[in-house]
Amino acid sequence: MDRDRIPRLREALSAADFTADGCLELLGATAYAALARSETVPALRATRGGSPLETLVRLFLLQQPVPYERAAAALPVDDCLADGWLSRAGGEVRALVDVRPYANEVAGADSADAWVVSDLGCAVGGAGGIGAAGTATGVDRRDLVLGVGGASTTLAGITVRRPVREALDLGAGSGVQALHVARHAGRVTATDLNPRALHFTRLTVALSGFDNVGTAQGSLYEPVQDRRFDLIVSNPPFVISPVGRLTYRDGGMPGDDLCHRLVREAADHLEPGGYCQLLANWQHIRGEDWHDRLAGWVAGTGLDAWVVQREVQDVAQYAELWLRDAGDHRVGAEGPEDPEEARARYNRRYDAWLDAFESAKVEGIGFGWITLRASGAERPAVQVEEWPHSVEQPLGPHIERWFARQDFLRSRDDADLLTARYRLSAEVVQEQVGAPGAEDPEHVILRQNRGMRRATKVDTVGAGFTGVCDGTLAAGDIVDAIAHLLGEDRVVLRDRVPQSLRLLVEQGFVEPATEAG
Repeated sequence: MDRDRIPRLREALSAADFTADGCLELLGATAYAALARSETVPALRATRGGSPLETLVRLFLLQQPVPYERAAAALPVDDCLADGWLSRAGGEVRALVDVRPYANEVAGADSADAWVVSDLGCAVGGAGGIGAAGTATGVDRRDLVLGVGGASTTLAGITVRRPVREALDLGAGSGVQALHVARHAGRVTATDLNPRALHFTRLTVALSGFDNVGTAQGSLYEPVQDRRFDLIVSNPPFVISPVGRLTYRDGGMPGDDLCHRLVREAADHLEPGGYCQLLANWQHIRGEDWHDRLAGWVAGTGLDAWVVQREVQDVAQYAELWLRDAGDHRVGAEGPEDPEEARARYNRRYDAWLDAFESAKVEGIGFGWITLRASGAERPAVQVEEWPHSVEQPLGPHIERWFARQDFLRSRDDADLLTARYRLSAEVVQEQVGAPGAEDPEHVILRQNRGMRRATKVDTVGAGFTGVCDGTLAAGDIVDAIAHLLGEDRVVLRDRVPQSLRLLVEQGFVEPATEAG
């Protein structure tokens, strides 16, 4: 890669409008959505002309050969041939890498146009999407580098996007997270065990116009063992597999030890106030409460933690998912072979997964995200919960406010809570549930239409409190007024309210007026 020539390539991609918006406009919603499912026919039909944008879509997204002359009209083609972006056979050229437009959006940024570079066929669908013969460049499956997928976009959406001085992308892969963090960090260090991954990270950030990202090879925190960061993000190889076949996904450690270590060792690499955010898989062990098990990962680290389990799969579902990801379900995945031999090979590998889980007493696998913060608090806040329901992305701002509310709550006793003023959070609505025609509702529900989109049942006092919660009156004054209206003892009500008030604040239904935006 000649870094001096990359700006010419970037200028050509921009000039052709080879961007996320440009491709959507060219292909239309149907073909664009099909392409995300690795279905190419609709996009092939939409790119039968000869414009530079159509040529680039066919070349990089559809991995079709294009005439040299058309490529030369869209790209500095000889530079691309010399630097290994393309290969030539006769009068046609082919892409050697996947170059995918990506909307790298951060509030306040001048431009969101970026490009993610990965192995051919690996932008969507894992190793199972590259075909029986492997990639066009003959790369060993173990060293494949994937592009943008659902996990990477999830992590990008939950990351706290405040300006930071030093950031770490641990397990960078093709550089998706580094690309995001580079927009709000002074310097980013991207690490990976796979040297090919770091090469792709460098291509991604250089093509997207960033010069504040450095790379370091090694496992976990080893390449940065003496350094601390304001932000650590990681989409690690979290798959719990019996054999570490694929570097991009298999941690190569027993069970969920890799994710456990990432959490345990984060405290040694965070600056005060710093965040560590990662995706993880964890085992549900027979006879153990998974909540307690995950809380144990954080115990003694001094870190605040919010662990959210988004999904649980039984061991058979989990094994099937990742066997498909590796292409093991396809006859011929490892070259020409008899169908019965292919099925027997698949069954042996499936058996190995189930044997490993049975030996470790694993009943299921949880998937979710973990956010840690070095708050320096004497009593760290640790919340471990299951939330399989829909959320609003990007969730990063809501996560940052959750930790701010933990600071507020642990610094105040019940009396202090009542002296503070609160404001109803944005887009919280009240629902009343009861029999038609009934004079009073059976239940009053508060529901969030933003962030985690939680709902909680409140009593008459809670409904009355949130109904006038506009930041002008102290909570205690509101409680006194409600006691007067209901004919209740104000002292008794003041003793009762703080417990429910803490819950409303912790879950984000109301926010301290000084903290709410």
